[in-house]
Amino acid sequence: MVMKKSLVIVESPAKAKTIEKYLGKNFQVMASVGHVRDLPPKKLGVDVKKKFKPTYEIIKGKDKVIDAIKAAGKKADQIFLAPDPDREGEAIAWHIAEELKSEKKKIKRILFNEITKKAVTEAINHPLEIDTKKFESQQARRILDRLVGYQISPVLWDKVRRGLSAGRVQSVALRLVVDREKEIEAFKQEEYWSIEALLGSGKDDTFWAKLAKKGKDKITIPNKGSSDDICADLKAQKFIIHKVDKTERRRNPMAPFITSKLQQEGSRKLHWPAKKTMMVAQKLYEGIDLGELGTTGLITYMRTDSTRIADDALKEVRGYIKDNFGAKYLPSDPVIYKTKKAAQDAHEAVRPTHTEYTPKKVKEFLSPDQYKLYVLIWNRFVACQMVPAVYDQTVIEIRAGPYELRASGSIIKFDGFTAVYEESRDEDAPIADDEEKQKLPEVKEGATLKLNELKPEQHFTQPPPRFTDASLIKDLEEKGIGRPSTYAAILSTIVDKGYSEKDQSQRFSPTELGKIVTELLIENFKDIMDVEFTASMEDQLDRIEEGEKGWVEILTAFYGPFKITLDAAKEKMRNVKAQSIPTEIICPKCKAQMVIKWGRNGQFLACSNYPDCKSTAEFEKKADGSIEVRKIETTEEKCEKCSSPMVVKFGRFGKFLACSAYPECKTTKAISTGVKCPKACGGDVTSRMSRRGRAFYGCTSYPKCDFVSWDKPINRPCPECKGLFLVEKFSKKTGQIVKCPNKECPYIEEPKETPAETTPAAV
Repeated sequence: MVMKKSLVIVESPAKAKTIEKYLGKNFQVMASVGHVRDLPPKKLGVDVKKKFKPTYEIIKGKDKVIDAIKAAGKKADQIFLAPDPDREGEAIAWHIAEELKSEKKKIKRILFNEITKKAVTEAINHPLEIDTKKFESQQARRILDRLVGYQISPVLWDKVRRGLSAGRVQSVALRLVVDREKEIEAFKQEEYWSIEALLGSGKDDTFWAKLAKKGKDKITIPNKGSSDDICADLKAQKFIIHKVDKTERRRNPMAPFITSKLQQEGSRKLHWPAKKTMMVAQKLYEGIDLGELGTTGLITYMRTDSTRIADDALKEVRGYIKDNFGAKYLPSDPVIYKTKKAAQDAHEAVRPTHTEYTPKKVKEFLSPDQYKLYVLIWNRFVACQMVPAVYDQTVIEIRAGPYELRASGSIIKFDGFTAVYEESRDEDAPIADDEEKQKLPEVKEGATLKLNELKPEQHFTQPPPRFTDASLIKDLEEKGIGRPSTYAAILSTIVDKGYSEKDQSQRFSPTELGKIVTELLIENFKDIMDVEFTASMEDQLDRIEEGEKGWVEILTAFYGPFKITLDAAKEKMRNVKAQSIPTEIICPKCKAQMVIKWGRNGQFLACSNYPDCKSTAEFEKKADGSIEVRKIETTEEKCEKCSSPMVVKFGRFGKFLACSAYPECKTTKAISTGVKCPKACGGDVTSRMSRRGRAFYGCTSYPKCDFVSWDKPINRPCPECKGLFLVEKFSKKTGQIVKCPNKECPYIEEPKETPAETTPAAV
């Protein structure tokens, strides 16, 4: 260990606190609290005429941080820059070094993938130089995003409404959501039928077989008539076993987590948005106070696209598997997973830092969310170094005259890695033959089976599903759009900006604003919105880091064509603000024609006689594309200012009450659930909407009262514990349920097949 007086600079205060405990009294550890310099927030900050020279300035509020770092740097014999081991971390290190130019000789870069005493000490003893190519790659991305976002967004402000934004990756991600919605809207549902037969030679050896073919062709059954005819035909046939195929199959464990796969499993298994998964992972990485064990990072760095595992970690986990599961669960050699070409292999996969910190051992020190994610990471890592699962798969082919039926089943012979972990499937993923769990009897080829029952069943083809966080991240990754470290921010942004919404099952659907913005961008910025073009730009930016391309060269090749397109869009893009779409609806006040206009909350009906007539109305689109005026729900509640009836209105944050005398009276009020605040503050619980478009319920006395609930309160006392109210709770597994909000009360009502409709209590 170097004994000179040293300064270590990291990103976060939590990380600084953890590292300071590992290093001796000769080390001072300070936090930059993220980036310290950036392009200016209110202007482009890039000189496109001088080789895209950026203008950096200290981020607002970071002056004191920089001053403190400079003062400490003057007193230190050595300065170690230790931001995160990725492009953004390299950029932070570069900008801090620029601010410490006078101390240049003593500045070194250190990297560690986990915050443990061993990893930090190793990094201090083997310092590096700042990776200029990695910084230039980050700088090129930052400038490219600034050129696109800061120059397209004003065009949208001018043509649609102020405050809108466009992004190089964000807009393409939104396009995927919009395109999926178009597929859903264009989908034509078709009827089809399936037929299963319950077959066997006796009472105890029956099994189900699916009708698969007629002759050599796959069978299709379009309607009930065809199904009835086939069933009648089948009843007259002999069912003979044509072939029995028994195969021993092996299913290998999945690789340890990389960022994108962690986000996907966080969505599937924990039902978390990607942003939450990354926030919880950050805490586990930066360090948890484990009481007498001290503060330590529990997982390696969570922003990585490498599946590499350090030799020490492999040795540890193999020992753990042998001791806790037995030698039969341990492969003869460590399992090595192939990392994709573009991955930054200096990083490791996301894994626990030490197998001694089992989930059981650290549970008492973790929050419930931290524990859930740690278990997920722990189990995936342990499982990735275990032997494959072994199972017998049996497929029986049965001939019945011209028909062929198939029965599939699989039986686990040895659970292998599945004793610890199995990856979740997307809800819409098809079930494979090897996932059919029915147990098939021992049968012989040529044997005749008895037909016990025929089960015809009607089905309808389903449209492609809307994206979840998991499936959208998977699609972005497969198409090469963006990078795993940016996915969480991208998904949050398209919701925060009002371009997309999430339904109760957390699936993305585009808003009218999202659709019109996407449409305009596709019409005017073909390359920017092209999936393949965006993916190729990512590859170009990666080549800067690899030293194959210069950052100015990449930006020059992009900006020439982009500037031509930008100038054309300023002139030719449709002006949605000024656009009035005629309708057949007549103004109730002056009998003129109503037109569809765009406002800050989206589309609305306005009188074509504006400004002489200021009549407006909300409308709804029917399935056939026609529109009708949304009926005003008049309530019994009176306006507290003018005593006019209050009506239910729809705004950007959902339903609310407004005075029917609008625009003369502009009184508004949140809709009450009819439930009094459980904190006995005298307020009512009302429906609210978060900035991200998610419904929640809060007290009318806010901010004096901080009661909030994600679950809808119901004005019924709990029959079990006599609590003041019950709540409606939605879960993917059970659907909509009614239960007591008291965690110690077991009261729960049977799930409903469809979510209950939210109806304002005041209506």
